[in-house]
Amino acid sequence: MNQLVHQFKADFFKTLSHPARLAILDHLRNGEKNVSELQTLLEADQSTISQQLSRLRSGNLVDARKEGTTVYYSVRDPMIFQLMDAAREIFNRQLIDHQELLQQVNEEGSTDDTE
Repeated sequence: MNQLVHQFKADFFKTLSHPARLAILDHLRNGEKNVSELQTLLEADQSTISQQLSRLRSGNLVDARKEGTTVYYSVRDPMIFQLMDAAREIFNRQLIDHQELLQQVNEEGSTDDTE
């Protein structure tokens, strides 16, 4: 059972592991969008957007709704945004840690120059 849960989590994070897919999800935060709108927002070609949307759909992260000939995409579970926000916070904390370390290295380097 545990192995099944771990596999689900691994597959879930694999689905999220592409910058374009994360960008698409970020843009869907403000409501549904069609491929053309996402193309403009991401400055990407139609095939790239369609390919990434296909991965998000197969991972059950987005839903599609057809209106005439236009397909609109939306996030299936808004809780994904909490996960993305938590990841951003972790990144920011790591960045702060790295900046502090860099500052210490620079300060040590400047004291070495004066000796």
